[in-house]
Amino acid sequence: MTAGEVEVMAGKRRKFDAEFREGAVRIVAETGKPIAQLAQDLGINETTLASWVSRARRAGGSAAGERAAEEGRQGAGHGA
Repeated sequence: MTAGEVEVMAGKRRKFDAEFREGAVRIVAETGKPIAQLAQDLGINETTLASWVSRARRAGGSAAGERAAEEGRQGAGHGA
């Protein structure tokens, strides 16, 4: 198991604690690394990490989610 992973008795599905999820979202926001690369580095599924980042952005309550959303808007608005 990786750090932050909680073992689930039935089935093979892994569950990650809130601290691990928040840390992963914060790393995406702070480093600007692609989600795919970071997910591989952390040993988790890319779709899982993308959903955590998306949820944080929608919640708007976390600084990491807000920063990631802001960086996304800035990147989309430049060029013309």
